[in-house]
Amino acid sequence: MSEIVETDARIRVLIAEDDEGIRAILASVVDSEPAFELAGTVADAVDAIRTAREQKPDVALVDVRMPGGGPGATRGIKQSSPHTSVLAFSAHDDERTMQEMYEAGADGYIVKGSKVTAIIASIRDAAAGSRMRRAA
Repeated sequence: MSEIVETDARIRVLIAEDDEGIRAILASVVDSEPAFELAGTVADAVDAIRTAREQKPDVALVDVRMPGGGPGATRGIKQSSPHTSVLAFSAHDDERTMQEMYEAGADGYIVKGSKVTAIIASIRDAAAGSRMRRAA
C-alpha cells in the first residue's frame, strides 16, 4: 500500500502597493486563502525588489504607479528572483500602461476593483506559470 505524503506547497505572495488600505485588503485576501502564504507587504519599488530577493515569492502583485514605478519594480524582481511571477495591479486599464508592464516582464495584469475571486484565480494561474492578458 502506498503512503500519501502531504506537502505544504503554499503559494507565497508578495504585495507591493503604496496605498495602505489596498495593501491591507490584499494581505487579508492572501491570508484568507489556505493555499496562499503572505511573503511580505511593501510600499515601494526598492522594498519590493529587496523583499523578492530575500523571500523568493512565487507571485508578486505589483502596483503600476507606486513610488519607484511598477515597471522598475518588475524588472528588479525578475532579475533578483527569476522564478517569481509578477502580476501588475493597476487602476489604469489602458493599453499603453499594460504594454509598459508586459515589456518590463509582467506575467499578467489585474485591474484594481476586480472581484476577489478573479484576483485569487490570477494568483493561482501565475503561480502555475500561466500568462494572462488582463483580469477584471
